[in-house]
Amino acid sequence: MKNTIQYIGVALFCAFFGTAQQAPAPAQTGTVVIEGATAHLGNGEVIENSLIIFEEGKLSFVGPATTKIARKGTQIKGEGKHVYPGFIAPSTSLGLIEINAVRATDDQDELGEMIPHVRSLIAYNAESKVVESMRPNGVLLGQITPMGGRISGTSSIVQFDAWNWEDAAVKVDDGIHLRWPNTFRQGKWWQGEERGYHQNEEYQEQVTKVEVFLKNARAYGDGAGEGLNPAFAAMQGTFDGSQKLYVYADGEKEIIDAITLAKDSGVKNVVLVGGYHAYKITDFLKENDIPVLVQFTHNLPVFEDEDYDLPYKLPKLLVDAGLLVGLQNGEASNFQTRNLAFYAGQLVGQGMDKENALKLITGNSATILGIDENYGTLAQGKSATLFVSEGDALDMRGNRLTHAFIDGREISLETHQTELWKRYSEKYETGK
Repeated sequence: MKNTIQYIGVALFCAFFGTAQQAPAPAQTGTVVIEGATAHLGNGEVIENSLIIFEEGKLSFVGPATTKIARKGTQIKGEGKHVYPGFIAPSTSLGLIEINAVRATDDQDELGEMIPHVRSLIAYNAESKVVESMRPNGVLLGQITPMGGRISGTSSIVQFDAWNWEDAAVKVDDGIHLRWPNTFRQGKWWQGEERGYHQNEEYQEQVTKVEVFLKNARAYGDGAGEGLNPAFAAMQGTFDGSQKLYVYADGEKEIIDAITLAKDSGVKNVVLVGGYHAYKITDFLKENDIPVLVQFTHNLPVFEDEDYDLPYKLPKLLVDAGLLVGLQNGEASNFQTRNLAFYAGQLVGQGMDKENALKLITGNSATILGIDENYGTLAQGKSATLFVSEGDALDMRGNRLTHAFIDGREISLETHQTELWKRYSEKYETGK
């Protein structure tokens, strides 16, 4: 039986990797002009009849099509279409795991509890077919984040069209990821405990371990440590402000405890990830200038006494409170990251303005991740990382890309998924 399972795993691996990813696009050589489309700039603004020009990977003009300026190079007719900045997926392990059932393709976590020196970037698989499948939905960049442990490691931000991790890197080692302990835990029914939530008796002990680690890491940076300690050395960017500390917490107490401890330990920039109950303590978050990468909206409430639609409206509640908010895929499977646009679209149904919803996966996420100088919005001088859609990209009925560019390079929108779609569309049309 064991051998049979191994054979099946190998067969799946071979089938999945039987054909390589589309070859990355070459560098942009000429000028590209997109005229007549509705341009959604990613900062809340819209240009109905737009003119977008880019060359050498940078946007040279973004404005109304009525502007008198020379049109040269490749011209794309945008009438009736929409242009968006490339969507950004924070806090994802894309490229670190391909098939959950095949251990050889799973490199998203390492052994150990406090391992900030584990770098996700060097394990990133630029030829991942799962990564490739993000592009037809407009997801063109991502923060590749390690999982596991209390301090999981160091993330990096990449673009999704590259030969290898060196080519993919947009921002190297941007932050450390701390998964805060919970005050309550699920009952281990298989060990005789009752189902449901129980108080975590080890919470304070777990918090103390984090506190001691942060204080020792700070002392190490101040010269108090002896010898080389890779874990402590990896934390220094969080104390000098060159890296951010991404804290994963959901409950009110957990959020307050985590942010207070991080600030008291000398961490300069903290980002809250998850924040399920963050809407209850928005004043605290604003006071401490904490942005939130909130969980995806397609979810169910955790507790019985919560509003049935809390996950749907949570990002809007935080935005309405004046917080800087971005959307992330949370604990959903990696492949669901391609639905990022539809998570944002869900907020429109909750009353959020469509352009503000778009900001949660473009301009806001770029600002939170620290890549807003080049990505996240359509503006002169920024990277030409954008796409053209036949309709509303936040609606699955309109999210049909015709062109996509990363740093001005026109990338392929063909993937394993589109191949299957075409194959079975033909089968359906023929009635066989």
